[in-house]
Amino acid sequence: MAATDLHTLLKSLRVWSPGTTELRPFDPASAPDAPLPLFTTWFAEAVAAGQPEPHTVSLATTDEEGRADVRIVMLHGADTDGWSFGSHVTSRKGHQLNARPYAALAFYWPVLGRQIRLRGPVTAAPSEESQADLHARSTGALAAALTGLQSGPLSSLQELREASDAAWERARTDPAALSPTWTLYRLHPEEAEFFQGDPERRHVRLRYTEQPDGTWQRQLLWP
Repeated sequence: MAATDLHTLLKSLRVWSPGTTELRPFDPASAPDAPLPLFTTWFAEAVAAGQPEPHTVSLATTDEEGRADVRIVMLHGADTDGWSFGSHVTSRKGHQLNARPYAALAFYWPVLGRQIRLRGPVTAAPSEESQADLHARSTGALAAALTGLQSGPLSSLQELREASDAAWERARTDPAALSPTWTLYRLHPEEAEFFQGDPERRHVRLRYTEQPDGTWQRQLLWP
């Protein structure tokens, strides 16, 4: 059977190979009272373990009709104000977040058999803060933002090359150039779930739920 046969390829694959994944014990009783400190610890451990691109995260949104959408974005930060990411307000996700300012994030770090899921309301940072975040990033990030028209129809790759070349030139010569539609978004989680894989499939799932007084309730979940 051909090596490109989907069924054959799927049957040949496994997850959490002992040679590439370390499934560490996780005692939820020792977890902190809030999700942010645990996220920070797990993120640092993923980086130390060599997880490729641990700062990439799946972002799920819904449109005006409640239809789900998902894509990969880059985490810009996480603090008491929320987990932040950037995009153009005129992009598809920007329109969706304007219509329904609620979203979910999912991190997956297979090198440790870990997942983190968060969901909650999303707010847009003021323009000055959004631009400051953009200018603190790389020249390439600024060039991409200046290229603009994210999610819009593209007539040809040549059109993209020309717009990109112009944006790169502007980013190099004017590192303070503004991208008016670029927006820093923050998701403030109402729920946060931490998943630690187990070799015997006794996976540990710990969910944090924010309470009205700002504290967090912790609950174990069946895997």
